[in-house]
Amino acid sequence: MTGRVRRVGRVGRVGLVLALAAGACARSEQPDAYGNVEATEVVVSSEVGGQLTTFTVEEGQTLAAGDTAGTVDPTQLTLQRQQAMAQRETAASRVNEVDQQVAALTAQRDALQAQHDAAVAQRSALQAQLEIARRNHERMQRLYAQQAATAQQLDQAERDDRVLQEQIKAQDAQIAAQGRQVAAQAAQVAAAQQQQRTAQTQIAAADAQVAQVDDRIKRAAITNPSAGTVLVTYAKPGEIVQPGQPLYKIADVGTVDVRAYVTEPQLAAVKVGKQARVSVDAGNDNHQTLNGTVSWVSSQAEFTPTPIQTREERADLVYAVKIRVPNQNGMLKIGMPVDVDFQ
Repeated sequence: MTGRVRRVGRVGRVGLVLALAAGACARSEQPDAYGNVEATEVVVSSEVGGQLTTFTVEEGQTLAAGDTAGTVDPTQLTLQRQQAMAQRETAASRVNEVDQQVAALTAQRDALQAQHDAAVAQRSALQAQLEIARRNHERMQRLYAQQAATAQQLDQAERDDRVLQEQIKAQDAQIAAQGRQVAAQAAQVAAAQQQQRTAQTQIAAADAQVAQVDDRIKRAAITNPSAGTVLVTYAKPGEIVQPGQPLYKIADVGTVDVRAYVTEPQLAAVKVGKQARVSVDAGNDNHQTLNGTVSWVSSQAEFTPTPIQTREERADLVYAVKIRVPNQNGMLKIGMPVDVDFQ
């Protein structure tokens, strides 16, 4: 798990002081600007709650990105995962059971439907026979009237007509009953399919819960997000921490920024990529110098910050600049005042 990261804007800035042409400077030549060292600090927080079982981070310690800084006890999360898995197994068992029910009910419905279809086909055949019998009955009536057919032949034709009508009536009743059976069976199939969908939804919900708990278990391991030096720690092993609670602050001090301000007359000569010398007081009027590069120049002027004095004291507006400086041997500390000379 990667610790929650909260980036702090302008972190480590302890009054970004610069003065152009400070009269109290002991150097023979005044620097182009004064500035202060700053670095981007990252506050690493716990992403889950629980007891901090391990926490190996110490102030001043150098960490690489991906280093494990500690662990929050995952016992409760493990129990939650077991419960979610049990719920999933129950839902999966229910799905298997309902699948079998759906298959059986569907087979029964299909069989009833086949019987119904056969009865409908049989009725069609009876209807065809009835049409023939009716025509024969009518013909016998004409022949009997002409004394060309016997009474026995007429009676037989009438019986054939009547029998087929009764058979069709019985067939219609059977078809109606079978239709009701098919509808009832289809309703059972639909109900079972709904149970099937419900059980499948329960499986999906359990899977989502397991995935969520797995993610939280992963995040119980506190992983350092970026390389740097630990500036301050806020927790100790054994403490109970809450989600979002800060654990430590880290900053990459291998390369730092110096923030300074320049006046509009200076702005034309200060461009991104321009080289600069950053000097720090080493005591006894000695200075140690590091080389840097202008990495950013503000496009918007701002009123001179309260503690700032410019070389031209009448100037009211200044532009912020940043100088990126490789911090050899960790010479530059966050908040340290430095002198800046542009090349």
